[in-house]
Amino acid sequence: MESLELHLKRLKLGDEDTEGEDEILESLGGVLQALAEDKHKASTLLAEGEILPAFGRLLQSTPACAVKAAQVLAEIAKNEEMKTPCINAGLIPILVPLLNSTNQELLLHTGRAIGRICYDNNDLQEQLVAAGVIDSLVRILSNYPDDEALVRVNLLALSNLADLDTAKEALSKTKVAEQLVHQLRQVNHHEKVEIILEVLQTLAENDALKLQLAEAGIQDAVTELLLRLQDSSKPEDMCSLKAASDLIVSLLLGDESMQQLFAEGRGVIYQSVGMWLASKHTQLQLTGALAIANFARNDGNCVRMVQLGVVHQLLDLLEQHVESGDVSVQHAALSALRNLAIPVANKIQMLEEGVGKRIQMLLRSEMPPVQFKLLGTLRMLIDGQAEAAEEMGQDPTLLNRLAQWCGSKDHAGVCGEANRLLASLLRHSRSPEVVKAIQEAQGVKHLVSMATSEHVIMQNEALIALAIASAISLENIKEAFKEAQLVQNIHKLLQSESTGPEVKYNAIGLLCSLLSSAELREEAEEDQLTSTLEALCGHSNDNVAKQALMALQILNEEPSLLGP
Repeated sequence: MESLELHLKRLKLGDEDTEGEDEILESLGGVLQALAEDKHKASTLLAEGEILPAFGRLLQSTPACAVKAAQVLAEIAKNEEMKTPCINAGLIPILVPLLNSTNQELLLHTGRAIGRICYDNNDLQEQLVAAGVIDSLVRILSNYPDDEALVRVNLLALSNLADLDTAKEALSKTKVAEQLVHQLRQVNHHEKVEIILEVLQTLAENDALKLQLAEAGIQDAVTELLLRLQDSSKPEDMCSLKAASDLIVSLLLGDESMQQLFAEGRGVIYQSVGMWLASKHTQLQLTGALAIANFARNDGNCVRMVQLGVVHQLLDLLEQHVESGDVSVQHAALSALRNLAIPVANKIQMLEEGVGKRIQMLLRSEMPPVQFKLLGTLRMLIDGQAEAAEEMGQDPTLLNRLAQWCGSKDHAGVCGEANRLLASLLRHSRSPEVVKAIQEAQGVKHLVSMATSEHVIMQNEALIALAIASAISLENIKEAFKEAQLVQNIHKLLQSESTGPEVKYNAIGLLCSLLSSAELREEAEEDQLTSTLEALCGHSNDNVAKQALMALQILNEEPSLLGP
């Protein structure tokens, strides 16, 4: 290390007048060699020798010295302990302007030095963005797209900076999308693919950049990449396949970019969906299902996709995964089906094509996420469809499974969705046969319990469903109401200060219907509902007050006037 001390002394004391360029280059080469032999010891000598400020002068001297000095700094900065001394020596503000050079070697070493010094330093990275480094990085990618080493350094720099909101904003004003798409289409080396996809994934968090990437043709590049990777079994290729798949989903999360990529069903991603769903790769199946689910956020897209026959591709996929299948795939496919079922025209077509029956194969699933999505999909399908609700509402297999899930204490989400589907079957069918079938499946008690849920939407759905059941089949169902203590539960809702006006209104409406039964009317009297209704006649909500007055009048009528 004696020679290193001599080199450092020469660099520290030297300037253009006293030292020739050759001597400076020789000393810089000596420092490089010392770092290669013993990085830690050499770095210690560099720090103790206070040589770093001299690099500021060297970087601004002759082109050859600047290149060599940048190379040495890039090696010095590999040592974590040397980053702060480099910063304190004021080297970053001197390095940044060098990114405007046309010397590719200088650009390479400068990029490495800046990247290593600023790595994982948020404040410094923000300063770099403020200093305009983003424009420089994109320009270098544009000017030297075939310089592999330089491109890699720039991609790594973008990867480190792209998490910053300020960097994303700066990037949205450049043509970085075009450059990244070009690089992705050319690359065949795993490590570079990984870096590009990482940068793209970060940029795809920004809506403006999502759209720019779509306009630059990222969809073509990514689908081509997936096509190349799908037959490989190498672990590194599987990592890239997942990263590319995740990127597609991220691009589809933006409304504008999603529409751009759908292109009325002509976009390359939608055109690839069928192949992905039929693929042997679970990851590609998942990507296909998630792509449909995201395209289906738009009603027009939903109608178009159902016309194009995507529903049965999803059902074919679900059938593959019924027995011990992949939960993520089933969840995504059901999300897609649920979204597709939102437009009324689609509900009708999907029901006519037997979708409701086909997806009931998943009733035997023991996976709560699948159960949850299945229930939501069925509920969406029967919304407003009386015939379908009547048919499903008399299916003992479905009703028994619903009753089982309604009583589940382990999975609140599944329990809630099962209750909501049970209520929907009543609300949309308005059928005495459905009332009877639900009663036989022991479902009434769950609807009564649902009426006291902590969720207002569920309370109202249950109360309306129970009101319908009592209006069309009270005599047949009153025993079940008594067993479930429906009258007493309604009373608790009406007494509670936390119960909202809409719930109270619906609860009193149900009570009015129940009072036509002498037995249930007697329960109401025994539970002293009269005094509660009298109090509600003065409720601040006019509708509640009027409804309470009506119930009070019914309750005060002579029993003989109520009919049989």
